[in-house]
Amino acid sequence: MTPPPIRVLLVDDQALLRSAFRVLVDSEPDMQVVGEAADGAEAVALTRSTRADVVLMDIRMPGTDGLAATRMISADPELADVRVVMLTTFEVDEYVVQSLRAGASGFLGKGAEPDELLNAIRVAAGGEALLSPAATKGLIATFLAQGGSSGDEGPSAAEYSERLDALTGREREVLVLVGGGHSNDEIAERLVVSPLTVKTHVNRAMAKLGARDRAQLVVFAYESGLVRPRVE
Repeated sequence: MTPPPIRVLLVDDQALLRSAFRVLVDSEPDMQVVGEAADGAEAVALTRSTRADVVLMDIRMPGTDGLAATRMISADPELADVRVVMLTTFEVDEYVVQSLRAGASGFLGKGAEPDELLNAIRVAAGGEALLSPAATKGLIATFLAQGGSSGDEGPSAAEYSERLDALTGREREVLVLVGGGHSNDEIAERLVVSPLTVKTHVNRAMAKLGARDRAQLVVFAYESGLVRPRVE
């Protein structure tokens, strides 16, 4: 049986860009555009009414911006399965870390190739974090520029320590590798275990740390100090 298409919501204040994305997404047999929004408030309403699987969300928009909209979506228990992919003009964006902490599954530059955009939708819909090598470098650079902080109020050092203490040694080891941008298969190979075992450790770490998805694990790994950016 063919699985249902991935339901995609397009959010950008530029109608021309939304039209281009619509043509691209609707050309794929495994996905369909279920709505368009020009601002964050409309995006949240449409996410609820269309039951979108993936939201392509512009960060900077007039009115309710993409960051605020993502927070509202991630805070709604009924939208727990929705994945948000942030669209940025540049992959190194001042709001990128905040976006991931707000609940976004990853981010993509607006200059990405069509295949990259389509792959991003599929990766996000599959529950994985969308952190390309360039995006990961941008994330690390942001932490370095901000002294290891996302710039907004987050857990205290004591709270981070308490959360990390809840992890087993193997879960902490897996978290370090997730923070390094490694896939489950790569982690399994390094630790000489099965990918399923790695997935179990990742899921348990997410539950213990209150992380919505893998992207938030990456942010936690850096903000807690468990993984430290290297200056090259």
